[in-house]
Amino acid sequence: MQSPDSFSSSSPVLLNIGGKKYATTVETLTQREPDSMLAAMFSGRHTLPHHPTTGMVFVDRDGKHFRHVLNWLRDGAIPVLSESGLADYINERLGWKKDDNSETELTRKDVIKCIQAQRVRFRGVNMSGLDLSKLDLSEVDFSYACIKNTNFSCANLYKAKFGVEASCSSFRNANLRECEFIGANLQESILDGANLRSANLQDACLTRCSFIETDLHSAHLQTANLTGANLEGANLEAANLKGAKLSGTNLQGANLQRAYLREVDLRETQLTGAKLGGANLLGAIR
Repeated sequence: MQSPDSFSSSSPVLLNIGGKKYATTVETLTQREPDSMLAAMFSGRHTLPHHPTTGMVFVDRDGKHFRHVLNWLRDGAIPVLSESGLADYINERLGWKKDDNSETELTRKDVIKCIQAQRVRFRGVNMSGLDLSKLDLSEVDFSYACIKNTNFSCANLYKAKFGVEASCSSFRNANLRECEFIGANLQESILDGANLRSANLQDACLTRCSFIETDLHSAHLQTANLTGANLEGANLEAANLKGAKLSGTNLQGANLQRAYLREVDLRETQLTGAKLGGANLLGAIR
């Protein structure tokens, strides 16, 4: 059996992590996190304790959660970190330093590392308060992540998926084309100048949000709560607003041509200068 000290980068490695067995390669253990403890162990600079016949390397750590670390090193898959102690375990094993003054589970630097993978998921992660502006976060899955007060200004979020909590966040001038915000809470968020073409905001809480000059062409806003929202100058051409709540909503100068406004109460909606040519107003209250 080949000694672990002489393994090439593509050679298979057998690991015994606290009694649980794993199989991987030196390349997997060293490439994604070159400054981690695991990368140092398999750099060839150290003599590793291993079984004399099987060559299996023993690491005295919790084997139950190590699969999450290995999946991250293999393909950048982010596990659900809501499980008690899991986030701290991963940070410890990879050598990430967590800011004791922050409740977020990842930093901007961690996110940048994650988005280098082909498929990225931040499901159940607390990312509140992070500055993620100007990053390419296209097709990232934020399902059930908490991103309250998060800065996504000028970020590329094409086809990204958002979960429940995203209130008070900034998406100013962000690319949110074809994004999914179904049932999400975006209360008091700023989306001025953002591209939300064909985005799905059905059933979303958008109260007191700012959509000034935002492009919502063909957006899905069925039964969304837009109470007190500011959509002045927004492009809502061909958008579906069936059953949306528009009490106190500012739609002055907005483009609502060919918009679907069936069963909408417009009595307390500001529509001065709005373009309504071709809009479907069947059953709307004016």
